[in-house]
Amino acid sequence: MSESKRPRWELTVLAYVVALIMFFPIFWMFITGFKSEADAVQLPPKLFFTPTLESLHEALSRSNYGGHFLNSLISAVGSSLLALLLSIPAAFSMAFYPTRRTHSTLLWIISTKMMPPVGVIIPVYLIFIRLQWLDNIWALMLMYTVMNMPVVIWTLYAYFRDLPNEMMEAARVDGANTFQELVNVLLPVSGPAIASAALLSIILAWNEAFWSLNLTNAQAQPLSVYVASFKTAEGLFWAKMSAASMIAILPVMVMGWLAQRQLVRGLTFGAIK
Repeated sequence: MSESKRPRWELTVLAYVVALIMFFPIFWMFITGFKSEADAVQLPPKLFFTPTLESLHEALSRSNYGGHFLNSLISAVGSSLLALLLSIPAAFSMAFYPTRRTHSTLLWIISTKMMPPVGVIIPVYLIFIRLQWLDNIWALMLMYTVMNMPVVIWTLYAYFRDLPNEMMEAARVDGANTFQELVNVLLPVSGPAIASAALLSIILAWNEAFWSLNLTNAQAQPLSVYVASFKTAEGLFWAKMSAASMIAILPVMVMGWLAQRQLVRGLTFGAIK
C-alpha cells in the first residue's frame, strides 16, 4: 500500500470505529427491548438470550401509545412548519440584505441555545399558568417552535449565504420585488436546506423531554413523557423502557434514513468550494 493511500485507509477505519461506538447504545436498547426483565438486569449482560415480545406488548398496551404518538406528531411537525415559516424570511433578510447589526443578531440568536432550559422554567411556567396553556398541545408546539428557531435560522442562513447573489440581482433587473425574490427565486433552489432544517427541527422536537415533562400532565403528553413513565416508585423496568424507547424513536429513525441524502446535502452545501 502506498504512503498516499495509508492515511485515507486509517481515516476510514477510524470512521467505522466511531460509528460503531455511537451506534452501540441504540443496538443495545433494541436488543434489551426483546429481553425479559430478568435477562435485562443480569450482570454480566447477556448477549445471547431467548427473545420475547412481552416487554414490547406491555409497552404498547400499558398506556395510550396512539395518543402520545399523535401528540408528538402534532408538536414536532407543527412546530417545524411554524419555525420554517418564521425562519425563512429571517435568514433570507440577513443573508441577502445584511446590516451592520446582522452578525450581532445571529450571535444573539444562537446564544439563546446556550442557556439551560432550567434557567427559565419558572417564568415560562408562570406564563403558561396565566394564559391557561398548561397541558395544551398547541402551546407545547409553540414552545418547540421558539426552542428550534435558532437552529433553523442558522442552517438556512448558512445555505442562503453561499448562494450566488447574482440570482437576486438578475431578478431585480427583471422587476421582481423582495417577496417575489424570496418565493420565485430563492425557495425553488433551497429544497435541500429547507428539508435538512425541517428534519433537524422535527428530530429535536420529537426527542425533547424537559419542556414536555414540565408543561404537560395528561392530555398533551408526547412520547418522551411516555418513555419516562416506565420509571416508577417500584423501580426502573429496563426491558419495558427499552421497548418503549424503541417504538418512540423508530419513526424519526426511519424518516432520517429515508431523508439522509437531503439532510447531508443541505448541511454540507458550501463546505467545499
